[in-house]
Amino acid sequence: MHNLREFEVWFITGSQHLYGDEILKQVDSDSKRIAAFLDASETIPCRVVFKPVVKTPDEIQNVCVEANSSPDCAGLITWMHTFSPAKMWIAGLSLLNKPFAHLHTQFNRDIPWDQIDMNFMNLNQSAHGGREFGFICSRLRKDRKVIVGHWQDEAVLKALDTWMRAACAWSDWQGMKVARFGDNMREVAVTEGDKVEAQKQFGYSVNGYGVGDLVDAVNQVRNDQIDALVAEYRSLYSIDISEAQSETVRQAARIEAGMRHFLTAGGFKAFTTTFEDLHGLAQLPGLAAQRLMADGYGFGAEGDWKTAALVRAMKVMAAGMKGGTSFMEDYTYHLDPSDMKVLGAHMLEVCPTLAGDKPMLEVHPLGIGGKADPARLVFCAPEGRGINVSLMDMGNRFRMIANPCRVVAPNAPLPNLPVARVLWKPEPDLKTAAAAWIIGGGAHHTGFSMALTKEHIADFAEIAGIEYLLIDEDTTIPGLKKDIRINEMYYALATGLK
Repeated sequence: MHNLREFEVWFITGSQHLYGDEILKQVDSDSKRIAAFLDASETIPCRVVFKPVVKTPDEIQNVCVEANSSPDCAGLITWMHTFSPAKMWIAGLSLLNKPFAHLHTQFNRDIPWDQIDMNFMNLNQSAHGGREFGFICSRLRKDRKVIVGHWQDEAVLKALDTWMRAACAWSDWQGMKVARFGDNMREVAVTEGDKVEAQKQFGYSVNGYGVGDLVDAVNQVRNDQIDALVAEYRSLYSIDISEAQSETVRQAARIEAGMRHFLTAGGFKAFTTTFEDLHGLAQLPGLAAQRLMADGYGFGAEGDWKTAALVRAMKVMAAGMKGGTSFMEDYTYHLDPSDMKVLGAHMLEVCPTLAGDKPMLEVHPLGIGGKADPARLVFCAPEGRGINVSLMDMGNRFRMIANPCRVVAPNAPLPNLPVARVLWKPEPDLKTAAAAWIIGGGAHHTGFSMALTKEHIADFAEIAGIEYLLIDEDTTIPGLKKDIRINEMYYALATGLK
């Protein structure tokens, strides 16, 4: 699983030489205290690294170039303690390719009413300096997160936490490799896409491998490796299989071990499979996909590489948070007018991090793919908040749709449904949410999380330069259509200006 302390966020303070050495020493001291506080905060997921106060165009450019070349740096927090003339920032910000958050704060929380003088005013000019910095960022068309409030306020810390998680997921995408075992499901539109454009915009590469490459790895798995995995299954899950099905579970363990070796050896962080291409495999890798997702891998069924990459990003963002994250699909509806909701599942592949109770390991027919009955983990998600997210290639841009929801318990037991499942009520209601999703061209495959919020997804979409459509409690169909039309004009103009 992911440890976000592996990532650094650099704390950059802006000032200038006009103030003199004594004030600059105080600026340096104050900045170090803020950076150390953030780094030590339990709310902040990454290491916060103080960098010397920047006071000239060369210092600003140098730290931006240094950040670009640092593999550990996921992004920057910028703070204008005093007034930092913004022309100094043009060269550095123009070169900067790491995301940044503008923390519009000041060292003191309160105005010292009975002591304030011009020395205090000259030192504490964040209200002044932040606006100058904000102008040049807007003038340069630099997307960034703006967070306003005192640096010790919990709301500020939570906003930084949300943004940092998105920045870490973006950093993780850079150079990421996605393995596709087989191609897309035949004749399906939304799982297709421009892999070259994705690598250009997002930084990850997607390459296909024949299922025979995977079969070679599976065939090299030793019996003792299978024995160890089966013992692990028995320790983690309740197992309900017949003696005859025990060999099926061993075959599933063989596939998992072979797939895990292939992904590890190749340095992959996400993968896809397809039930239309299983030649040489005894069964569809359902249990393997579930368990690999639980370990942090991104996954997409039927060759859906965009969702595999999205699930990986969501896994990174959700690291250490309460609630699971998984590949998902809207499967079927409950259309009682007084109680409309969605039953989400997939043929096999839903991550057990979403399980409310101890998963059951079972073997059942699949009814598709023409292979042996596959092993899978069966469970139901607990009640709580969730969010569905989808990523599509719209031709001239990538689009992301997000829809928060409330996860609920089934109306009755599901004794004959042998898959992992989640039942939810989408915001604002199923009729509006489903219509909006369809109008927006949302995919049937999603990343689903009970850890993340719409703020995490919005921050990530902005960092990645993805068009973002939110379907939530405030959504109306006329409003969504208007947003889409405006976006069409915006992206047509943006494409033409490139």
